Amino acid sequence: MAITRVSAIPLNIEVAMPVPGGEKRSTLSCVLARIDTAGGLSGCGFTAITEEEVVAAAIEHIAADALLGESAMDSEKLWEKLYWLLTPRGQSGYAAHAMAAIDIALWDLKAQRLGLPLWRLLGGARGRVPVYATFGFNFLDREQLAEAAAQWVARGFSRLKMTVGNHGLQRRDEPRPLSELIREDEARVRAVRARVGQDIELCIDANCSLDPYHARMLAARLADCGIAFFEEPLTQNDSQALADLRLRAPMPLAGGQNEGLAARFADFFRAGSLDIAQPNVAITGGFTQCLRIAGMAQACNVAIANGGAWPFHNMHLHAGLAHGGFIEYHTVAVKVCEQIFDGLPQPEAGWLPLPDRPGLGFTPNWERIRDLARRPLSRGHGKH
Repeated sequence: MAITRVSAIPLNIEVAMPVPGGEKRSTLSCVLARIDTAGGLSGCGFTAITEEEVVAAAIEHIAADALLGESAMDSEKLWEKLYWLLTPRGQSGYAAHAMAAIDIALWDLKAQRLGLPLWRLLGGARGRVPVYATFGFNFLDREQLAEAAAQWVARGFSRLKMTVGNHGLQRRDEPRPLSELIREDEARVRAVRARVGQDIELCIDANCSLDPYHARMLAARLADCGIAFFEEPLTQNDSQALADLRLRAPMPLAGGQNEGLAARFADFFRAGSLDIAQPNVAITGGFTQCLRIAGMAQACNVAIANGGAWPFHNMHLHAGLAHGGFIEYHTVAVKVCEQIFDGLPQPEAGWLPLPDRPGLGFTPNWERIRDLARRPLSRGHGKH
């Protein structure tokens, strides 16, 4: 299991997403990390929602030299080594993404070597995980939004998530008053709720696009809509402001999917910021760090769930742990994965079955990946 080669492939993938009345074309960037070993096994890691070329360069030109000759079985040792190499003073950002991709590849290798599906190696708590569908994007008008919600319910999903905030703070130069934005958000949420009824769990996600005042105002406006959770309501995931909002909001708060350090989650737990913590293995430093965060959450009696997409990697964490929660079946992210991997599981009546094959249980199609890599890169890292 000695590591003989570490390589990274930056990709920018075009996706055609079906929407009521047509389709919406978009792009999303990601990075694959491949680790080859002396025994012939290869592991495949993954990260996304970042600058793909920067992360790939960090993996190939900085991290790779530190990994060559090491045993791929020593995931804890290698994570610590990479931490002090890439984030010696607690930085996050690109370094956390690079570490996530490498760590996923190492765990894929370890599970393959032991002949176990990764979710069993992580604890084997359950053979399937509940999923929610992220369907409601800001480019859909109210009628399209309601119709899309109905279509996902018809596919067997009883849990849905839609975006709010519409990049409010990022686009103040338009200008566009946030008070008008959240009034439109209220109308959109009510249109979906009216279409799908009260029995469907409906979640909202502001993508860190609101300030505390407007997030609190929107939460109050939606008090009678039965919102299952309000995800990333505040800019910068401000732990104290989240704790204050949590005391005032009439629905649970979720967040943390884009944090790169376990210490940030410790801040959330100490402050009482979140009802649901959302570490993401493809962003939050891989399985090694997400296991630590999940342990902290369980000790603090805080639920965990997958936010930030990439269900086929995150499903292993939540199936492995007794404390595991919901998986995000993000439309755009799923379409990206379908172009990269073969053998992906399909949701069944709101549940995602875990594979029985060793490792991640699905296979990178390297020929197709090489073809995708030859296409011109563009900036498509934004979250949809």
